Formats: sequence, C-alpha cells, structure tokens
Amino acid sequence: MIESLEKMLAKGVDNSLLRFGLGKGYLDLGENAKAAEHFQRCVEFDPKYSAAWKLLGKAHLAQADVAAARQAWEQGLEAARAHGDKQAEKEMTVFLKKLERQAH
Repeated sequence: MIESLEKMLAKGVDNSLLRFGLGKGYLDLGENAKAAEHFQRCVEFDPKYSAAWKLLGKAHLAQADVAAARQAWEQGLEAARAHGDKQAEKEMTVFLKKLERQAH
C-alpha cells in the first residue's frame, strides 16, 4: 500500500488524504519519524483533520518527543471541537491526561 502511495506522491499528487495514508502506513510499520513527517504535511493541508492530529501525536510520542505529542494533541483537540468530532476529542483528552500523569 505504501509503495503505491509513494508512487502517487512522486508523480506530483499531494493532498491530505494521501499524506494521511502514508503516515498511517509508516506508523503501522513503526517508522515513526516518517509517519510524523507525513501527518505534519497532512495537517498543513487540512488543519481540521483531527484524526491526523491524533496520529501525529502518537508518532511523536513513539519517538519519545513528549512536547511535540502534547502540542499535536492540543491542536487536534481544537480541530476536533471546531467541527464536532466527539470521538477524536475524547481520545486526545485521554492521551493528554496520560501525559500529565507521567509528567508528575
């Protein structure tokens, strides 16, 4: 799946859905830095893409970058609230609470 998406990207196709697919593919493979890069581009295309913010935070956390994870989830919460994505809002709230507990 990643190969076909990478080929599309190489041909000049670039949008939030493509970047989300690439980010998810790399996250599933444990290639967290590449995943974070694609999720970051995804939210640049579409700042309201709460699922991308959520996974961007996970990719950052997997690289032990707690500050970047927190920032992604806080921005993701704003995006989720702005367009009523209750499920993503709940999940990111839980993730942020876990970070707070670990920090103490």
